[in-house]
Amino acid sequence: MRHKALDLQQLQMFVTTAEERSMSAAALRLGTTQSAVSQAVRQLEDMLGVVLFDRQHRPLKLTPAALTLFNRGRVLLRDSAQIRSEVLEASLGIAPEVTIGLVDSFAATCGPHFIKRMLDRTVRMAVRSGLTPYQGEQLLARELDIVITTDSLQGLHGTDGPVARQIYSEPFVVLTPVGPRLRGFSRQALQRLAASTPMIRFNAKSHLGAQVDTLLRRLDLRVAPRLEVDTADTLVAMVAAGLGWALTTPTCLLQGSQHAAGVHAGLISGVSAGRSLYLVGRQGEQEKLFEAAFAAAREAAQQVLVPALRKLAPGLAPSIEIVP
Repeated sequence: MRHKALDLQQLQMFVTTAEERSMSAAALRLGTTQSAVSQAVRQLEDMLGVVLFDRQHRPLKLTPAALTLFNRGRVLLRDSAQIRSEVLEASLGIAPEVTIGLVDSFAATCGPHFIKRMLDRTVRMAVRSGLTPYQGEQLLARELDIVITTDSLQGLHGTDGPVARQIYSEPFVVLTPVGPRLRGFSRQALQRLAASTPMIRFNAKSHLGAQVDTLLRRLDLRVAPRLEVDTADTLVAMVAAGLGWALTTPTCLLQGSQHAAGVHAGLISGVSAGRSLYLVGRQGEQEKLFEAAFAAAREAAQQVLVPALRKLAPGLAPSIEIVP
């Protein structure tokens, strides 16, 4: 035998009556008639096969069955209202719950501005930061909804293949400890630096670490592994402490700005090499949210990253190329 589903309108009338302990008061609150409330309660009783109110008692007294329906019914009505709200918000590009992955350097520099803008586009948000290689896997596994990363992830395949949009690009820069300033960072100057001074490198498992290794091969720099670090602020701190030199980017330098007074930073002359940051999401999903995230990320680069670099390292600020 098929059981008839609960009618939410009847349930609302019952819950209101239970709260008011009066059908006339419930009708007044709901903007309907007492007879409509009485009929709805009676239909619920007939459907469930129970008595919900002791009508001989004033104010109305709830039976044990009514108490159970009252407690569960309030939750059901609240969830129903939440569903309506979330569906409406989704139609406006507001997501009910979003998990965003941010590469560490962006999270530490542009992250607060970006997240502040994105909070207007979602009801609940979680932010995860970490190494780029894992973000692609988490995106396809639906552990992340969108990511800002240094890898466009176009090599990944799946039923929800990634779609990427470039936010900005930046060059690699050379960091050396404060001291006698080198006359530019030419290929030959870097070869002499690498031959005489230990190099501090990013984690080889990170995407930035792999990009730096590619650049070293292009420059024909043979560098023995000496010191490897996981984060940009640690790398800047180690260079400032005089432990070696490093290849990094303006965003990573800004991440380690508390140690920047102890380093020189300069562009490599005659070499075009750098990295880009991308916004990546799943094809065909949450397109309005994706567009909002792209606008927020560009705004963060324009209003936070570039002005901060003008103060910290004026020569590097013009090297940030934000995508139109």
